[in-house]
Amino acid sequence: MPRPGAWLRLTALFASGAVLLAVVSGAASLGAAHRVLAALALPPLLALVIAARLAHPRLFVPALSALVLFGIAALVTLPGLHLALAAIAFAATLVATVATYRGEPARRASWRDYVTLTKPRIMSLLLVTGLCAMFVGAQGAPSAWLVAVTMTGLALACGGASALNHVLDRDIDKLMGKRTRARPVAAERMPPTRALEFGLTLSAFSFVLLASLVNVLAATLALVGNLFYVLVYTRWLKRSTPQNIVIGGAAGAVPPLVGWAAVTGNLTLPALWLFLIVFFWTPPHFWALALLIRRDYEAARIPMLPVVRGVRETTRQIVLYALVLVGVTAVPFVWGTLGVAYLVAALALGGAFLWLAVRLRRDATPRRAALLFHYSLLYLALLFVAMALDPLLG
Repeated sequence: MPRPGAWLRLTALFASGAVLLAVVSGAASLGAAHRVLAALALPPLLALVIAARLAHPRLFVPALSALVLFGIAALVTLPGLHLALAAIAFAATLVATVATYRGEPARRASWRDYVTLTKPRIMSLLLVTGLCAMFVGAQGAPSAWLVAVTMTGLALACGGASALNHVLDRDIDKLMGKRTRARPVAAERMPPTRALEFGLTLSAFSFVLLASLVNVLAATLALVGNLFYVLVYTRWLKRSTPQNIVIGGAAGAVPPLVGWAAVTGNLTLPALWLFLIVFFWTPPHFWALALLIRRDYEAARIPMLPVVRGVRETTRQIVLYALVLVGVTAVPFVWGTLGVAYLVAALALGGAFLWLAVRLRRDATPRRAALLFHYSLLYLALLFVAMALDPLLG
């Protein structure tokens, strides 16, 4: 039986180290530090259990035992018994870690395939929205250290969700033309188990990094966005309703909330406006792409709007969402969060977006759909850059 890959072994080693630190800090009566270290051990333990349940049955019992024992230790408050149970949980975690090194070595995948799993082009746009939201929340330039740590944690969350998306979509990726057929898991260059382990590891490390070095709210938001994208959008909505991208777009709108929470430690209404901008941008952006690859979605039986309702209705919805989007982008100015410089940029960029949408509505050619799709990427990046610059210019 193939043994787990390097990423899951790394997760297991990290889990063992985190549990050991929790035990030592508990023995030293470090109080708050002990509770923080104990909390940081949970994500890698959970990742280990999930990977074992889905891909490595032999590992499931020791991994679950370690998690359950660790949970019991956390619930027991008697000092001596608490420490003893924690020590047993550490021993169980070591057993699970050792188990990840047993078995026949599996075929390795190239580092390029691992990079592909993270969908770097999509990630880069998400990171731009998160970074610019940090400037808006700080009303200026946040510290370089906070930016570096937050962006790293957010990148891990985005990359982990994308890798898990590759695993869940490998069947339809094979049916949707050469664009997706060449992906590592769909093309069988990488076993699904390796992509699963990679995605779970990145997701767990994202939470640990953000929770320990930024704040728990930012870590929780990144995790919620990750789970929503993987479980709600990819696993359920994408294959069941033409409104998949409307509801599922909430996942892509989470990075601005993470950036805002990283610098403020809270979520207030101005953060919601940033969320809504990305939320209403997502449908016209993806529907423009769906018009271009409608036959691919038909072949994979994915109920995207152009497949289910037709081109005419899709272009109508694109115009309606573009109108709402332009209105929503004005709200940060009306609310007083951003100034005139931002408003001018938002209206100019939004006007061009709406003009391209109306042109597509009048004549739904592939060329116009492609133009709107590519402009929408530039639009969102420039809009958030305008947000970030506005406090610096004020």
